[in-house]
Amino acid sequence: MRTAYSVETVRAAERELMARLPEGALMQRAAAGLAAACADLLGRVYGRRVVLLVGSGDNGGDALYAGARLARRGAGVTAVLLAPERAHGGGLAALRRAGGRTAAPAGAEEQLVERADLVLDGIVGIGGKGGLRPDAARLAEVAERSRAAVVAVDLPSGVDADTGEVRGAAVRADLTVTFGTHKPGLLIDPAREYAGSVRLVDIGLALPEKAELEALQHADVRRLLPVPTGESDKYRRGVVGIAAGSARYPGAAVLAVYGALRGGAGAVRYVGPAGDAVIARFPETLVSDRGPKHAGRVQAWVVGPGAGEDASAVGEVLASDVPVLIDADGLRLADRDAVRARTAPTLMTPHAGEAAALLGVPREEVEGARLASARELAGRYDATVLLKGSTTLVADAGGGAVRVNPTGTAWLATAGSGDVLSGLAGSLLASGLSAPDAGSVGAYLHGLAGRFAADGAPVGAHDVAEAVPAAWRDVTEA
Repeated sequence: MRTAYSVETVRAAERELMARLPEGALMQRAAAGLAAACADLLGRVYGRRVVLLVGSGDNGGDALYAGARLARRGAGVTAVLLAPERAHGGGLAALRRAGGRTAAPAGAEEQLVERADLVLDGIVGIGGKGGLRPDAARLAEVAERSRAAVVAVDLPSGVDADTGEVRGAAVRADLTVTFGTHKPGLLIDPAREYAGSVRLVDIGLALPEKAELEALQHADVRRLLPVPTGESDKYRRGVVGIAAGSARYPGAAVLAVYGALRGGAGAVRYVGPAGDAVIARFPETLVSDRGPKHAGRVQAWVVGPGAGEDASAVGEVLASDVPVLIDADGLRLADRDAVRARTAPTLMTPHAGEAAALLGVPREEVEGARLASARELAGRYDATVLLKGSTTLVADAGGGAVRVNPTGTAWLATAGSGDVLSGLAGSLLASGLSAPDAGSVGAYLHGLAGRFAADGAPVGAHDVAEAVPAAWRDVTEA
């Protein structure tokens, strides 16, 4: 499992380690890893032109010491000092001893950046807040336009390490070399888009078990997937109920059922007005038109996809004593007090627009502060929230680490894709997974299936559902 820790936790771990090491040793560890990553990116170091954008503090020191190592290998290294009077003294001396040069912002540094093979961003460290100042913003823009590879030290300058928010100008890196652990901002959009590829350098930090953020990997998902035994039957494997679709949106019901059939439960019960469309496509589905209360026993419900204005089905499902997944129209129709009063687990799966409506804020606010929005929504509804989007997050009302989904493709932004995810995650709920696990595993498989189905080309929601077994096998056979 990949984990990310807050700035406060990282700082505490650094202080503890520095107390046990010779002075400057920790920075040298970071600089060695940074220089090695830059050398790998350059391929050949000798004769290459490297520009360091150096701010005040330890982040600039890391860049200066790494620059000194590259200079000793024959690179032409120039450090642009954005705060000359506060540049890291030891790093600056090391760079000069290695034959590196320095420059202060005076206009000519733009030409240095334009001609560089590699630009190293050591402007602001993980404690930075808000966007870059004008001089730094100007150079970041020049670097982005240039042919140079841009490498960020620990985190792209101008992004928020703890939240992933970008509130002003920021460096866009091709590679971020981060030290000790991932920071939340490296895994969450919009900051993730600025980080490029991320390379983690182990500097020996001792970190607590409880992380700020978690990202499941294949091995984690494999351990959570339901596996039938010789004694299993369709009921022991779990039955998921789907209350979805309407005369106007029968396809939502079909796609939710499709996702559910691929999700590991032993049987799928469908309730709603799209029964004919469902049974025509999936004859194995148990279809009823008598409402959720009379559909028969289920181990979990999915309610809302394409439901239109049918609030009665939502109310009946919320009154049940089994886990419930609420999506799409169900989010709009669900009474918050009824959700909070539930004793069984509840998983809500909004996209940014739906989350914004529930929180009463503009959509842009949710997209710009995804982590805070997911946590706020989980707290308000006392439920687990799967916030869909370019970075899918799963936040639990009980606190703890928020999970970020590492799989997916931009081609998943297609009509009906969310209906497939709802059915898939609902089926995992019915098979016995907790709400956070069902949401996380469902998003992981859905994202992986999207990659397989798209393979770099447009894809439809039904293609994604069709590819779920391939994703499942990829995880279990890895």
